[in-house]
Amino acid sequence: MIDFFMDLSPLVQALIAGMTTFLVTAFGAAIVYFFKGINKTLLDGMLGFSAGVMLSASFFSLLQPAMEMCQSLRMCVWLTVSISFLCGGLLLYSGDKFFSFLLKKNHHDKYKRSLMLFLSITLHNVPEGLALGVAFGSVKYHIDGATILAAIALTIGIALQNFPEGSAVSLPLKREGFSNHKAFIIGSLSAIVEPISAVLGALLVLKIRLFLPFLLCFAAGAMVYVVVEEIIPESQTNKSKDLMALFSIMGFLVMMILDIALG
Repeated sequence: MIDFFMDLSPLVQALIAGMTTFLVTAFGAAIVYFFKGINKTLLDGMLGFSAGVMLSASFFSLLQPAMEMCQSLRMCVWLTVSISFLCGGLLLYSGDKFFSFLLKKNHHDKYKRSLMLFLSITLHNVPEGLALGVAFGSVKYHIDGATILAAIALTIGIALQNFPEGSAVSLPLKREGFSNHKAFIIGSLSAIVEPISAVLGALLVLKIRLFLPFLLCFAAGAMVYVVVEEIIPESQTNKSKDLMALFSIMGFLVMMILDIALG
């Protein structure tokens, strides 16, 4: 099986890798089917847990790799990271204002919050997919000593990280009153960009490498904004605020362990 996979073209390998990470995200989103009649405190706790997952992913999955890429590409690390991170946050800030204007606040608050959550996770998945494509495409061009085993390891790492990310989208949607089916579909679709961007990354590997640090930091800024603006404040409406904070710490810890152990 491994020999067969290694004989495939980099484009097909990248597509398979992207589909794998997408399916794992779908499995994570499917967790909504295992919870029925959850009380508000537990749902708020899951929301806090999601916030921790996203905050951890923004650094360990996005900012840290971006800084390492900047160094290897001889870019100005602090300038690249700062500007890209700020632009990501500003995009979500602009989207927040735009959605608030369109949806007239209050009655449609949950739709705005859900849309921003979906958008931030999707933005995060684009550079991850590109990174997969670049990893497999780099083997063909013998870039930086790239190997097929390293690309496969990256796929496994991203896939396992995507499981809690899938639930980080679907569970808050369930918390907002969405049906299990809608929460699952939206949570799954947040990663549909990964196989697409993986193929794109493999196809344009030599050019995409230069833009990856910018994209990673951009996605991180978007994620941090939506966590601070929407998710944490919503979880803190619970009377047990200290307990919600612990859920956020646990989410951060779980994602940090996955990133470090599989990085």
